[in-house]
Amino acid sequence: MKIMLVITRSELGGAQSVVVQLANYLSACHDVVLVAGEGDGKMWDMVSERVTREHCPHLQRSISLKSDILAIRELHKIYKRHKPDVVHLHSSKAGTLGRLGFPRKRTVYTVHGFDSVRVAFRKFLPVERALQHLCSAIVAVSNYDKENLIAEGIKHNVSTAYNGISRPETANLQDIAELSRYDKVVLSIARVSDPKRPDLFIDVARRLPQYGFVWIGNLEEVTEYGPLPENCHFVGNIPNAGAYCSQADLFMLASNYEGLPMVILEAMSFGKPVVASNVGGVSEIVRDGVNGYVLPNDADLFATKIEEILEDSEIYKHLSHSSLEIFEKELTVDRMVDGYMSVYNRIISQN
Repeated sequence: MKIMLVITRSELGGAQSVVVQLANYLSACHDVVLVAGEGDGKMWDMVSERVTREHCPHLQRSISLKSDILAIRELHKIYKRHKPDVVHLHSSKAGTLGRLGFPRKRTVYTVHGFDSVRVAFRKFLPVERALQHLCSAIVAVSNYDKENLIAEGIKHNVSTAYNGISRPETANLQDIAELSRYDKVVLSIARVSDPKRPDLFIDVARRLPQYGFVWIGNLEEVTEYGPLPENCHFVGNIPNAGAYCSQADLFMLASNYEGLPMVILEAMSFGKPVVASNVGGVSEIVRDGVNGYVLPNDADLFATKIEEILEDSEIYKHLSHSSLEIFEKELTVDRMVDGYMSVYNRIISQN
């Protein structure tokens, strides 16, 4: 089978991690073409040599009539060159332009966090409703997203396929002094933007000075949130960031909206307890009192739960064991690929 995966940006991020995992796994048995547009290109460093790479220069997140038209033309040329059996679109912009440029009967669109449209940019909901019939299947990464898609009138062949990963490789990790400076470390991995709530991360660190708080993912020095407490460190955008979960004691992810965050799966793959915002599909993989806690975005609540976990060895041991168990049963890359292969096979059987 020839499968074409398309994503808007070539930077490191959650949706890109899904695409890389899919591309690398599928390329062992199938012909895989990966298409991406703007970005720093760091995603390509994670892609197997078996995968054919295509750059689409005009595919970008921002809206530009000229660039968008050129991107559709570029995508069409790439399609004609490779003639894939299935086209799998990831991210909103690629999902929009791809559905306009590729054959409907061969196209799958994965929604990586519907709240990014439903909550943050509702003006684009009519576009999503109008385009739903220009693909053969729409896939949500959580039941939360599937239910909200249907509630918003997007009902065309909607199903759920949970994200899955392989445990990140820990060989040849660079030395991050902040991860070894403290007896206990709380790690977060995300880009620095207001929806990812770096302000809340900093506030929690300020309440728990006995622990180290390390954030991976900032592109620049973080100054917009005022002076950082001494135990709070933003260490930059580091490749293979998820592997550093192996060096932390607990994973924290605060945010205003999510799909099914890959960074939480990475933390769980190393058996780490997770304390996260109760948004999107997070509560479907982080279960209260089982492998962590999901909470409202309140610094006091986060601090209380983090301290409870890190100061009670029995609680820690229970949550840690459960995190690894849930990951191995439900969230591996094998499970994700099985879910998507069933969608691909259905599409091919209908053509």
